[in-house]
This record gives sequence, structure tokens and C-alpha cells, in this order.
Amino acid sequence: MTYPILRARQVALSFVTGAALALAAVSPSQAAAKIQHLVSPGGIEAWFVQDATVPLIAMEYSFAGGSAQDPKDKPGVANLVGDLLDEGSGDLDSKTFHERLDRRAIELSFSATRDTFRGSLRMLRDNKDEAFDLLRSALTSPHFDTADVERVRSQVVSGLRRDTTNPSSLASRKFLEMTFGDHPYGRQTNGTLESVPTITVADMKDYVGRILARDTLKIAVVGDVDPATLGKLLDHTFGSLPAKATLTPVPDVEAAKPPQRAFVPLDVPQTVITFGGPGVMRNDPNFMAAYVVNHILGGGGLSSRLYREVREKRGLAYSVFESLLWMEHSGIFIGNTGTRADRAGDTMAAIEKEVRRIADEGPTQKELDEAKSYLKGSQMLVLDTSSKLAQALLQYQQDKLPIDYIEKRNAIVDAVTLDDAKAAAKRLWSQGLLTVIVGRAPQAAAQPAAAPATKSN
Repeated sequence: MTYPILRARQVALSFVTGAALALAAVSPSQAAAKIQHLVSPGGIEAWFVQDATVPLIAMEYSFAGGSAQDPKDKPGVANLVGDLLDEGSGDLDSKTFHERLDRRAIELSFSATRDTFRGSLRMLRDNKDEAFDLLRSALTSPHFDTADVERVRSQVVSGLRRDTTNPSSLASRKFLEMTFGDHPYGRQTNGTLESVPTITVADMKDYVGRILARDTLKIAVVGDVDPATLGKLLDHTFGSLPAKATLTPVPDVEAAKPPQRAFVPLDVPQTVITFGGPGVMRNDPNFMAAYVVNHILGGGGLSSRLYREVREKRGLAYSVFESLLWMEHSGIFIGNTGTRADRAGDTMAAIEKEVRRIADEGPTQKELDEAKSYLKGSQMLVLDTSSKLAQALLQYQQDKLPIDYIEKRNAIVDAVTLDDAKAAAKRLWSQGLLTVIVGRAPQAAAQPAAAPATKSN
């Protein structure tokens, strides 16, 4: 995972003006000098980078809560709310609302992670008043009309049905259940085939009323707008939301202790392997050491140890990766690969061997130096658009990092010593792995596929 200390995100965005957004480059050094802590006349706070390189504005924002606030017996509420907020609001029905977005090339989307309910807004500078007004309407007066609800619900249910035969989806679901048990993090954000049909409009309205509030709101804006104008837009958009959210307390949770292994039978030619274990929280003083050494093991793409051992040396899989994921109440590492059914055992053995080796020995000084060099240099590339920078600034706020973190980050990376990295490797991987394997049973995988029947002439 090479994003600049950003967790793997589940935000799906459709970029109508993607080519234009790609031009809105702001380097980290420029951004650091320009980041403002803006407070609107009404008290709405935002991190803001004013950039007139191109006439675009990108805003990312979030509310605390996310799918962890779904009722225990109704996972999927937050996800359904995210799919429906732009399906008509105020005096606009769904069709008219989307026509307004399309006519002005306004990109508006919502999504739920486990800890947050997020939104994105992109627009040309000249369309900012209409864009922010449409967002205000979506947040404060969504329709949840029956026809729209049932249409979107059917789409979600169809996706859940597809997941029942998708090895990656099955592996992810089982891994979360194994890792977090009955904790809200163990439930699926998009719900289940049993829960989604039971979610009512009242459930969704209750979620909106409890979660979308000003006291947990975090905002990042990058683009061609002056501070005074932005302050007025933020007040207009968010000012009428409730002052305080009503959140159900979510306890901290430690991931299940490795080693544990689960097998999910599925008759598919390729076996999927998901593996992981307890990680580190973002506020842990040793987080950066863990992040750097994780890059060496599995987060560094083609340069990682796992890729070299599993793909290059043995040809067991096309790809293999492993990432740190941190949430408000827990931290884990998680990896994934896919391989031929009859090579699953060899693949898992290779992964476990390399995990044990780095836990026992740690990285070399050369590996550490190369990882730090890459992580420092790559930041320029991963913050190269208004959209990416806004996403990063929002994430830094959620992680409770200082507003000048971009300036400090490379020095924090540089400060990681070889002893730090070795200690982090031992902490992360000495216990072994939580593993989920989805595919054919080992004995079935060892058998050749039956030859197709032929017709006699």
C-alpha cells in the first residue's frame, strides 16, 4: 500500500471531468505552504488549499459513524443511505436531480466505511453555487421515495447474490468474521441477503438524523475559490444540519490471535487466499516503523518480499499484496493472493515462510533504506491532483494528524531505524497468520478436471 499513510479506501467515484482534474496538480511542498485552517462565519471548520491552476474545486468530507452505527440485526443501512442520498431531494425527483448534476458536470457521491460516512463533490468553479446547493439538499432533505428505494435495494441484493459465488468476496467476509467476531467491524458494510430486504425508510431516516451532524464533520477543500466565498458556501451547505450526532458507543477491539485457519469450499479453478492478523493503531508511536517494514514485506508491489518469493521465484500467483489497515477502534494487516487450486498449499507455505523469516530476522539495512527512499519520493506522485490532495487532507484529519503533517512526514519516515523496523516486524508477524482459503478441497484440487463428453458419430 503506497498511498501516503492512507488506509485502503472504499470510495467509488465517477469522474466526468477526470481529465481536467488530472491537470490540477499541487505538489506536497506547495500544499504544505498553502494549507489553511478555515473557519466559516457560522463556525464550520475545513482544511483548505486555494489553487487557481485550473478552474476546479474538489471537496471531501466525512461524518463519524459509518457502518459501525448500523443496527446489529440490520447491517447495510449506512451503505443503502449512501446509495440513495442523491436519488431526489427537496423539490427535485431522482431524474431531475441527476439531470442537474449532469448538465453542470457536477460529481457528487456518498459512501460508508466502517468508521465514517463520506462524501465527495467536484465541480467547475463557475458551477459552485449550484453544486453546493444540490449537496445541501441531498444532506438535509433526501426523499427516500419507495420506487427509488426498491430499485437501489434490488441492485444491492443482486450484488450480494453475486458475492455468494465470488471467492474474493467470500474470503473477505469470512476473514472479517474470524478477525472481529461479534464486533461491528465483523459485519459487512453492504449488508447481507437477510438484512438488506428488512431495512426500512424509517431505518434510513433514523441513520441520517443520528449521523449527519456538525460536531463530527470534517472537511477538506482544494481548488479555485477564495476563503470568504468558501466560508459562505460551507455555511449554506452544512449550517442547517443538527449540531450534535447521536452515536452508539463502539468499543475498541483487538483482532483475533493467530494462528487460525478457515476453509470455505467453492468449486472454482482458482483458489483465493486472504491472510492477516493484528496490526497497529494510527496513534501508536511505532506506527511509522510498522508502515515502513510492511512496505518491505508486502506493500511495495513488485519490490516486496512476498511478490519476489511467491511470483518471481516460484510462479505460484500472478500477484500478492499485504497492507496495514487502521480504523478508529482497531488495526490489522491483511493480504490477498489467488493461485491454481492445486498450488494453494505451496502458495500458503511460501507466504508463511517469508512472514516467519521477516518476523525472526527483520529487514536488512539495504531494504530499509530503499523502502524509506521510495516512500518519501512517491508522495509527490500520490498527491498530484486536487482530488487526491483533498482525500489526503481529509484522511489526515480523521487520523488526528497535525495540519503541517505533509511537511513533517518525510522526517518521520527518515527517523525509522533498523532496530525500530525489526521490532515492528516481530510485533506484527511473530504470532503467525489468520488465514482464509476459498476454493476446492485439497483432495479435489489434486484431481484433474473431467474430460468433456464427446458425441459418437
